[in-house]
Formats: sequence, structure tokens, C-alpha cells
Amino acid sequence: EHLATSAGARVIGRLTQSLSEIDPATFIGSGKVQELAWTVKEKEADLAIFDDELTPGQVQTIEKEIGCKLLDRTGLILDIFAGRAKTAAAKTQVELAQLDYIRSRLTRRWTHLSRQEGGIGTKGPGETQIETDRRLIDTRMAKLRAELDEIDQQRQTQRKGRSARTRVSLVGYTNAGKSTLMNALAGAEVGVEDQLFATLDATTRQVSLDTNKEVLLSDTVGFIRKLPHALVESFKSTLDETRESDALLLVVDVTHRQFEEHMRVVRETLGELGARDKPTLVAFNKIDALDSGRRFLSTLRKRYPDAVFISALRGIGIRELKERLRETVEQHFVERRICARGGV
Repeated sequence: EHLATSAGARVIGRLTQSLSEIDPATFIGSGKVQELAWTVKEKEADLAIFDDELTPGQVQTIEKEIGCKLLDRTGLILDIFAGRAKTAAAKTQVELAQLDYIRSRLTRRWTHLSRQEGGIGTKGPGETQIETDRRLIDTRMAKLRAELDEIDQQRQTQRKGRSARTRVSLVGYTNAGKSTLMNALAGAEVGVEDQLFATLDATTRQVSLDTNKEVLLSDTVGFIRKLPHALVESFKSTLDETRESDALLLVVDVTHRQFEEHMRVVRETLGELGARDKPTLVAFNKIDALDSGRRFLSTLRKRYPDAVFISALRGIGIRELKERLRETVEQHFVERRICARGGV
């Protein structure tokens, strides 16, 4: 639901379905489709959103039954990314992911897609791409990949120039407060908005951990459950910042009732990126906004004794965070030196 409202939708109804197996034709089964059709008619909805990825055939079948446009989870996330992309690199990455998504739905839905007239689920490549044939889409995707390769080369060159310096990446579920923490640590303004995927580009700042230790801290795109594979591929050059880091600072919104599930998703995504084994410091953020207060924090401290508890917005716990981050980084370099000597 948060994804839907982030895309600009006004949610007027919800349906849930427990499935023992997925229906190949409709995903949710014909009975649930009829219930959905009735709900759409009763609520006068003009868009139905599924919290899962559907096949082109499933979308076509359901749309025919319910009489309104249907958007699956992947299409919705791509739409939000399109609305958030500000830089040329981010726009290129999002467009490539969207074209990959559209291409897989080309055969059966091409004519239907060409008639879209705006609204949620239609941002991004635009009418000209939607009306082209498969060959033109492939040509466009090849051009975008070439542009991203060039961007990747530029970023690799920049990283080589910083290779002698310690690099730390902020990672976390989307809207966990990474950009706010970046500002608190670096004392420099990075755009902060209370919305999903507010940051799509890697932003790097110098952070002083003490009088003798400075690191380069990077804030990058937030993770989310079922992050579309096309986006992971398209944002490779941005996400490489995480893979190439010396250590990670995992930021967790402790006020969210599913914060531990968010931690699992982040670690799973880090595994896909090849960054799961990086030295990681967990920072539970937004402790100033906890309704449950001290008792919950006490329980959490026992469960996660190696974590730090902060409020990036209020500046609570930032000094301790810097000290712990310095220890994490120093331990990493001690282990790396030992490994290097052992291999000689």
C-alpha cells in the first residue's frame, strides 16, 4: 500500500488471498478475480495493483474480467523509480529497466500499451518507445547499455582515484533514513524526503570519525522486498559502490513493525550483489519516534548487542556511531593485513 501511495495512487480498497498454488491463468484464481471485478465496480476504481509480479497473459486475462487497468508490483516500482530519477545516469538506468519490462510484454499487449494516456504506471520511456516494434526497442536498449558502460567506466576511474582511502557504504531498506544519517555524519546537505526511493544515485561525502581517521561515505539506492531483477541489473554501476566498499553501515528504521524482515531483505540483496560478507555495523535509526520506548529498546539491545541505536534526525547516538564505525573499519584492515601476510 505504501508503494501505491508513493506512486500517487489513492487506495480505496484492498483484497488479500492465501494461495496454496498459483493459478497459471489469473494467479489468484477465477473466484478471486470475480470478487476483484465486483470490488472495482463497487468502488469505481480505475486501477488495480497486484503486490506480486504477473505474466503478460495473466495481466491481459484479469484486465478483461475486471474492466480496468492492472499494474503488477514490478511495474509499480519501475513507475516510482521513473518519477524519482533526476540525473542523466538514473534516468538511463530506469529507462533500460522499463524497456526490458515492456519488451517481455510486447507480443500480447503491444496495441493495448500504445493506447495508454498517462497516469500511474505510464511514466518513463513514453509513447514513442511504447509504439515501436521489438527491433527498435532492442536498438534503444543497446544504446542505453552502451551509455551505462561509459558511466560505469567513469565511476570505476573515480573509485580508483579513491582506492587508497577507506570507503563505507550506507545500505538499508528504502526510507530507513540513510540520507538523513549522511547529513548528520558528513555535515553536508544531501536531499532528504520522506518517501520511497528518494535516493537513486550514489552520493559520496568525506566523514571524519576522529582527528586521525576519515572515510568516504556513500549513500545509494534503498532496497525493497522483491526488488525487480531488471532494476538490479540496470543499477549495477550505482550498486557497485556497495560491492567495492571496505565496510557497510546498515541503517534500520526501528519504528517499522517489519524492521527485522527489512533487515533480512537487505542482507539477501547484499548477497545477490556479492557484498554479504563485508564488515557491517547495524544502526537502528529513529529511536526518538518509538512509541514503545525504553522497554522495547532494552529488549532490542540484548537481542542485537553489537548494534548502535541512533536518531539521525535528532543527532542522538552519532558520536557512538562514529566510534563504532572506526572500530569496524580498523578491524577490517587488521584482518586484511593478516590475510595478506598469510598468503605470502
